[in-house]
Amino acid sequence: MQEFRGRVAVVTGGASGVGRALAKAFLGEGMKVVIADVEESALKATCEDLGGEVTGVVTDVSDPGSVRALADRVFDAHGACHILCNNAGVAAPNLDLWETEPSDFQWVHGVNVGGVAHGVQAFVPRMIASGEEGLVLNTSSGDGGVSPLAQQVVYASSKAAISIMTECLDAQLVGRGTRLRAAIFYPSGGMLHTGIWTTKRNRPQELARKNPVGANQETTFEAFMEGAKKAGFELPVQDLDALAQFALQGIRNGDFVIMIGRETIEATLNERAAKLARGECPIQLQNLGLN
Repeated sequence: MQEFRGRVAVVTGGASGVGRALAKAFLGEGMKVVIADVEESALKATCEDLGGEVTGVVTDVSDPGSVRALADRVFDAHGACHILCNNAGVAAPNLDLWETEPSDFQWVHGVNVGGVAHGVQAFVPRMIASGEEGLVLNTSSGDGGVSPLAQQVVYASSKAAISIMTECLDAQLVGRGTRLRAAIFYPSGGMLHTGIWTTKRNRPQELARKNPVGANQETTFEAFMEGAKKAGFELPVQDLDALAQFALQGIRNGDFVIMIGRETIEATLNERAAKLARGECPIQLQNLGLN
């Protein structure tokens, strides 16, 4: 997709973080943008701050009915959707799998994986029917899609699912002869200061954990960076607006994988494949700093 001006973009999880940066970038290209987010106050503030042709719609992506209502609003107001960004995401505490609770998976996979599926189900049939060029951009993570971290098993498994879903989706869109394509967006380039660090603020009460977790299993961005600094690590922080501009260029290029430093993942994936081919687990404890 080369031309953005006058076209319509929908961004879920767009009231903050990466989603907000994407919405801002699309507006800068002259697009009409619909931001969907579960946090009404943040959604209103972001729309007021960004200005331009932007609309906010309170949406719970884990609820297919809520996403269908979003699609109805978009097509009633604009008659089209050209870029659908399934970006909303949440995370769970870092735990051994046997210490997780069913609600950890119900919540994280309901939002991260269900949110992508619901977005595709609600929007893509209408996008295909329009006959117009379009793109479904699904936000995954290197933690899952490329090299999962064992202690982030709930989050990493959800992001791995999104990567595979997107591969299947793009193959289907091409195989059916549509004018749509799908792409995986891996936010990258450094540490990301986003709301993913504090997503428990939006965790529904009915999906709350029964057992509390320790302070080292849930942390803020600031606390994590301070801990890393004390341990002697200076971790780079990626500017979110620059990341969004990189994503726009990836869309223009027609890239299926949009990721800063994408060229470095070949060695990682080759090593994983070699270990799996030898019958070995590709995740090593020393990579987690646990031994």
